[in-house]
Amino acid sequence: MVQTVYTFGGDAPHDDPRQKDKTVTGGKGANLAEMASIGLPVPPGFTITTEVSVKHLEGIDTRPLIESQVEEALTHIECTVGKKFGDAADPLLVSVRSGARVSMPGMMDTVLNLGLNDETVEGLARTSGDERFAWDSYRRFIQMYSDVVLGVDHGLFEEALEIAKEDNGYYADTELSADDWRALVAEYKGIVESELGKPFPSDPKEQLWGAIYAVFDSWDSERAKVYRRLNDIPADWGTAVNVQAMVFGNMGDTSATGVAFTRDPATGQRAYYGEYLINAQGEDVVAGIRTPQYLTKAAREAAGAKAPSMEEALPEAYAELARVFDLLERHYKDMQDIEFTVERGKLWMLQTRSGKRTAKAALKMAVDMVGEGLIDEKTAILRVDPMALDQLLHPTLDPQAERHVLATGLPASPGAAAGKIVLDADTAEQWASRGEKVILVRVETSPEDIHGMHAAQGILTARGGMTSHAAVVARGMGRPCVSGATGISIDRASGTVRIGSHELKEGDEITLDGANGQVMLGIVPTVEPELAGDFGTLMEWADAHRRMRVRTNAETPEDCRMARQFGAEGIGLCRTEHMFFDANRISAVRQMILAESEEGRRKALDLLLPEQRADFTEIFEVMTGLPCTIRLLDPPLHEFLPHGDNEFAELSDATGLGIDHLKRRASELHEFNPMLGHRGCRLGITFPEIYEMQARAIFEAACAVQKSSGEAPLPEIMIPLVATKRELELLRALVDRVAKEVFEEQGVEVDYLVGTMIELPRAALMAGEIAKEGAFFSFGTNDLTQTTLGVSRDDSAKFLAQYVEKGIFPRDPFVSLDIDGVGQLVELAAERGRATRPDIKLGICGEHGGDPASIAFCEKVGLDYVSASPYRVPIARLAAAQAALK
Repeated sequence: MVQTVYTFGGDAPHDDPRQKDKTVTGGKGANLAEMASIGLPVPPGFTITTEVSVKHLEGIDTRPLIESQVEEALTHIECTVGKKFGDAADPLLVSVRSGARVSMPGMMDTVLNLGLNDETVEGLARTSGDERFAWDSYRRFIQMYSDVVLGVDHGLFEEALEIAKEDNGYYADTELSADDWRALVAEYKGIVESELGKPFPSDPKEQLWGAIYAVFDSWDSERAKVYRRLNDIPADWGTAVNVQAMVFGNMGDTSATGVAFTRDPATGQRAYYGEYLINAQGEDVVAGIRTPQYLTKAAREAAGAKAPSMEEALPEAYAELARVFDLLERHYKDMQDIEFTVERGKLWMLQTRSGKRTAKAALKMAVDMVGEGLIDEKTAILRVDPMALDQLLHPTLDPQAERHVLATGLPASPGAAAGKIVLDADTAEQWASRGEKVILVRVETSPEDIHGMHAAQGILTARGGMTSHAAVVARGMGRPCVSGATGISIDRASGTVRIGSHELKEGDEITLDGANGQVMLGIVPTVEPELAGDFGTLMEWADAHRRMRVRTNAETPEDCRMARQFGAEGIGLCRTEHMFFDANRISAVRQMILAESEEGRRKALDLLLPEQRADFTEIFEVMTGLPCTIRLLDPPLHEFLPHGDNEFAELSDATGLGIDHLKRRASELHEFNPMLGHRGCRLGITFPEIYEMQARAIFEAACAVQKSSGEAPLPEIMIPLVATKRELELLRALVDRVAKEVFEEQGVEVDYLVGTMIELPRAALMAGEIAKEGAFFSFGTNDLTQTTLGVSRDDSAKFLAQYVEKGIFPRDPFVSLDIDGVGQLVELAAERGRATRPDIKLGICGEHGGDPASIAFCEKVGLDYVSASPYRVPIARLAAAQAALK
């Protein structure tokens, strides 16, 4: 029988490679076994594998498959700690935690203090010598278990706790006595019976099995689904479950719990970073229920805080923790995110994992660790998430701008964010969906807020520390976050936020500076990023290791300059129709479209020629010496037609034609399915004068730049929407003829290529024939996805999210290439194109050109380049390097 339960700690063996395989035992289970194997103090426990989770989610009754192994593993814990599970005299208590193969902080469920009932709580009180601690632990267990396993609203317990504190005049939980907690336990049990019609389960074994399957089920909680969707985590991975002997950080002033990082996850500085709480359990730190204290004396002094750091309050435990920090970083060769507990002076390690970090920190750590000899350049390249670079590529707050600072909190996640205040996650998602920029303002966030945090530009919380839920998740998402901002009160009922003396309403604008924790009134101006230092170093390494070139999708000089600043090596797609929409040109475009004769069209095109020539001249001046793929007019003509009486009247004035005549002509041009109608090369075939004008503008501009600079770009004329060899043959002849005319007129020649965009399934299938006429293929994967799947990208948002959620598509096919379907066509077209023309140039210019997973596929197929929007060029450079190294 396949082993589905693995023990760790004590004398448990750790030599089975499956136990340290994160796909089997999850990240937490694998790392607990690893820490135990290198001699770190890990409370003993066992891991139930992800394979059981997958079977359970498929509806299989897995308990008979694992029951005997769980019983045996439980005995291992009992023998190691010398306590019995369910023993009234000296009870063993356990925690039950999730552990997916990748970190999903706060997205799944945990149960602590499991094994308590009315008998074992008395035994815990006697053995610990602390009756208050025992009853506090019991009430924590009932509250957590009832929420996670039994589905009782946790707010009912919070309300009962607040009433108990108010009735006794208490401010904090720590002020309640053992008798207070005993009374609350009775009240909590009453709440459960009232809500469920049955008593709280007292049998520890029943409690354990309930918790195990509740944790398995939390893999499919709404917040976990949202997190997986946002982070491209497959739904069929499942989670492991870890059952571990409890150690207690809430046993007085020599006990504590904390979360720490071996380096600063916000800046990447090589300094211990973290927070701890004296006399607390782990959820107190992570949930931000109590304000945690600094880990080191230096951090406390820098912040001007008075409460002692762990280094000062628990010096021996801190020294041991520092030793563990260094050992773990050397062992894993990466910054570690650690959870620990100190029980009456003894340090216990509860978790380690590669810590989430900001893009800035990721770059610094990668470069620093190469310098320290910890890792090599290839490892550094592979370690930085390409999509995380997006955090660095956008403007930051202008240091010279005036700031009206309302409050200052903790700089929990760096970056600048501005937007309208919203007070709940649903509103944040709704407003963002209609294009509003919002700041999510909460007392504290919870895992249920994940969708609103993703929709928001930034997050502001009144409570919580640097390792609270809001801080950790915001850093992972790249969202600026200010947490623990004192002086902020939120009134959800009235939709208002009071910050100091200011009362703001939902919808009012504020700005956050996640670098220093400032909250500012209104919108503060920004400045462009500086891409040097660690960023420049990593990009140099990436460029040295990648094979594919990286171009940009751009059609304005401004975008071209930005793309070159980001390292673009040419233009992969210049959409000339975007130039036609300019307010100063649209009238001439409409005259051309509505003309009823070639003469009329040429007259309008004569007006557009100098404008197009000027466009290309500016672009070529920026891109001198680089290849520039220029797509000739592609969209359906209806996109340019007048809409409304005012526009028809303006066109009538410009042409001298009657409004009724123009409306009749517009009606004649109407198409029922324009995206599959008279567009692309079909325009060039039926109205060749349009493509003649564009080709002339391109070649005249290239010749002018050649004369002025001595170095011309390489124009690559792209014929769109080709489905047959004959279409490309006719239009290539047109382009060649215009090129010859221009070169003779200008007395200078420039090199150029003519090729096509592969965006129709037939074009992919006939690529061998089409390659006889085309010197290059550029895969237009946006339209190729539409035409292959029969799905409109403009209308699919209504149902694609459900398709992803139900596993029909692994991810949105317009965001990440459908490799199984559309990818096959790309691969086939590349293969057939090369068979005809071995030196054919192959690239991709759809939005997928900036998606790392799609770029990895392009490397596999052997494309020559990818093209992405300007701000995604660095992402593509790094992703291309990673694809080449894997």
